[in-house]
Amino acid sequence: MATTTATLTLSSADLTGDVLSLSAASTLTEAGNLTGLDQTTGVSKKVLAAASTTTTLIDADDYPSGPAKNHRFFLRNASTTASEYITVTVDAQAIGRLYAGDFLFMPYHNEDGTHDIKVTTPSGQTNTPIEFILIHQS
Repeated sequence: MATTTATLTLSSADLTGDVLSLSAASTLTEAGNLTGLDQTTGVSKKVLAAASTTTTLIDADDYPSGPAKNHRFFLRNASTTASEYITVTVDAQAIGRLYAGDFLFMPYHNEDGTHDIKVTTPSGQTNTPIEFILIHQS
C-alpha cells in the first residue's frame, strides 16, 4: 500500500528575534484508519491566461467525500512576478491570496458534494502559472 508523507519546514534567522527552525511531518491516511492515501489527480499545471477569470480546479461532483473520506489539496502560484497573486475560494468563501511562489496545503472534506475549489486572477493580470494536486481516498 502506498504511503504518502507531507513535510513542512519553516526556518528564519531573524523572524522572532532568534533563529527559528520548525519541522513537522504527517503521513496522509484515510479517514479513521492508518491506510495511506493512494489516489491522486496527478500534478496539474495550468496557465490562467485571462485577467479577472475564475477557474474551477476541483469540481466537488468529481470527489464527493461523504462523512468518512479524507483528502489533501496542494496549490502553488508558480509565477515569478512578486505582485502577481491568485485568490483561492472554497464554495463562495475566499480563503486567501497566494502571491508568486506561495503555496497552500490543506485538508479537503466535501461531505455534501458541493465544495468546489476555485482560483481567481485580478483584472489586468494574465498568464499566471499554477500547479495543483488532490491526494484523495477512493
